[in-house]
Amino acid sequence: HVQLVESGGGSVKAGESLKLSCVAFGGTYSSYRSYCMAWFRQAPGKEREGVAVINRRGTTRYADSVKGRFTISRDNANNTLWLEMSSLKEDDSATYYCAAETSSPLLTALLALGIPSPGAFTNWGQGTQVTVS
Repeated sequence: HVQLVESGGGSVKAGESLKLSCVAFGGTYSSYRSYCMAWFRQAPGKEREGVAVINRRGTTRYADSVKGRFTISRDNANNTLWLEMSSLKEDDSATYYCAAETSSPLLTALLALGIPSPGAFTNWGQGTQVTVS
């Protein structure tokens, strides 16, 4: 089990940018490096949806709604995950969650199809609010 802490959320105007970060605590360098990491978001009254995912090899997947605008990246040496968001839209307003799961053949198979569902991840942060007006 690893503790995830997100930061970087805020209120911005449409067209502006934000960079979210997620730091993992309680794991070792070798364990963090083995995690598949993802960003999800949830708006009021809506289901939690996958935004972007990055596996231990650096392979990424993005939701169609954010392709070309968001970039997910990771720094294994510092147990940190980022989400760079540009050209933000009002529809991007939501609480953004960081998630982590130990890589596995199942997760690898799911990743080949796109962003795995929230149920595939067992480690979650508390969320950070992003509001675009």
